Amino acid sequence: MGSIDYNPWLEEYKSPFGAIAEGGFARFAIRVADPGIDRVFLSIGREGAVNHRIQMDLHEDGRYQYEFFFNDGKGLYFYHFELEYISTNQQRFTRYYCWSGTNGHGMLVEQPEAINNYQVTCYGKAEVPPKWYREAIVYQIFPDRFYNGNPDGSINSPKPNTFLYGTTEDTPLYVKDSEGEILRWDFYGGNFAGIRAKIPYLKELGVNAIYLNPIFEARSNHRYDTADYLKVDGILGTEAEFIDLMTELHQEGFHVILDGVFSHVGRQSRYFNYDGSYGENVGAYQNIQSRYFPWFTFTTYPTDYRSWWGVKDLPEVDKENEDFQQFIYGENGVLSKWNRLGVDGWRLDVADELPDGFIAGIRQNLESFKNKVLLGEVWEDASNKISYDQRRQYILGDHLHGVMNYPLRTATIALLMEQCSPEDVALAFLRLQENYPREVFYNSLNNIGTHDTERILTELNGNKDKLALAFGLLVLFPGVPCVYYGDEAGLTGGKDPDNRKFFPWELIDEVCYQACQKWLTLRKEQPLLQDGDFALLFTEKLFGIIRYDETAFLLAILNPLDVDVVVNGGDFASYRHLPLSPELLEELLDGQFIMANHSFVIKGKF
Repeated sequence: MGSIDYNPWLEEYKSPFGAIAEGGFARFAIRVADPGIDRVFLSIGREGAVNHRIQMDLHEDGRYQYEFFFNDGKGLYFYHFELEYISTNQQRFTRYYCWSGTNGHGMLVEQPEAINNYQVTCYGKAEVPPKWYREAIVYQIFPDRFYNGNPDGSINSPKPNTFLYGTTEDTPLYVKDSEGEILRWDFYGGNFAGIRAKIPYLKELGVNAIYLNPIFEARSNHRYDTADYLKVDGILGTEAEFIDLMTELHQEGFHVILDGVFSHVGRQSRYFNYDGSYGENVGAYQNIQSRYFPWFTFTTYPTDYRSWWGVKDLPEVDKENEDFQQFIYGENGVLSKWNRLGVDGWRLDVADELPDGFIAGIRQNLESFKNKVLLGEVWEDASNKISYDQRRQYILGDHLHGVMNYPLRTATIALLMEQCSPEDVALAFLRLQENYPREVFYNSLNNIGTHDTERILTELNGNKDKLALAFGLLVLFPGVPCVYYGDEAGLTGGKDPDNRKFFPWELIDEVCYQACQKWLTLRKEQPLLQDGDFALLFTEKLFGIIRYDETAFLLAILNPLDVDVVVNGGDFASYRHLPLSPELLEELLDGQFIMANHSFVIKGKF
């Protein structure tokens, strides 16, 4: 049997690389060096639509080619190649060439049921974000744990049946009953005034945008149990204080992204009102005639109801309910109120639990304002995510501008803790780059830690050199970097609530801080890190990233090992064609000495 070559990561086989705009063309070419093959077919179709089996043309260079027109609508297209043979006794039979499941290369299978299709993402429109977003360096603040700006340190509007920590150095602790239900919520007292007071610190660090965990009225300290979408939580301050905060942040060049939690509300909310705190006959639990009753799904009224992941404290909302939809994204709804007060964007909590139509309605609301960005919490590859038996439309146009880049965090930890090879990381991100429309890929909200994950320094076993490399990856990859409050100060912590300690204002680790600030400064000074093209290279030991345009490049080499390495430029490999020639790579890299858990950056011109 002769050789068969196809690799969609190389433009001689598929052009252009990656996702295709609806109504666009892509050229597919497969090289077949086997005299027994009579015909080659491209089998391709959009998921759920008609599949096309198209005979490919044989060209003089030995490749079979076809230029396919993506005119069956946006969505995921899946394809493979069918090779028809004629045997020595003139019998015709077919073999199938499909994705190997690892790198871009394929494999030959004998039976149709063994086919593993390649994917092409076909998108409806390019998700061009507001200019400020691509230029942003975001800082995520968990408001209760950041800073109390009251001069006397007093707590605004303490909540009943809660406890306040004696000092800000205390470790967070949940008080739970025998069934795991939280009995008393705990607070440190961070507030809007505290964020205002620390604007100089944020500017010095180098950030220019803030993503705030929920700020709306709620019972808990995390506020994902919304009690009233139209009010700020009193422990944070008043609405007037929020407006003052927004005004000052904008004056200082910051933008603000709020957390939108629209899949569920709090049990003790205005809408459900389990304990009657919002009044008799108010809310779905208290009154079957309530406006809010149709928002929820009861199996046995009122005690049994659908809740988020079975957490009884978080009744799930019916996002298909038109009244709830208009309440959230109608002309005078929740989004409009806060957008008019100057909010610059929204991050949608558990976006995979929001119907596509609901997300589209939110996006339509934001489009009626200027320069708003919409991001979603998605932990996996957002191009082919299936949620509630539905293929999601997140990134195909008119939905999300981008998603949180949790794959970057996963890869960062695996690489730096030597749980995978540099090649493994390159493979993972080439697949992501291939599957995402370019604008969406560059709109990713990059993170190496959030309120839902263990602290990055803890994941790295306290190694501050590795933490510096993690900050480097956060900045070097396409997307907008987002620093979780306190990571730059050396905060540690395991699972919730340990990852939500109070910011250590008197004990900021200068080594961690300087490492973070150094990389954020590079991001600000190098436009290539905002929009430059992207390529990966690797050796058995080292990982490299190139950001480049037509005139300049930035090359970063990272050593994630605990041993020093002398660099040989000729050892580097890549799965795509690099913008730097092998000769230039050797000239730049040969003989470079890179310490254990360190990196270096080379800037150059073409």
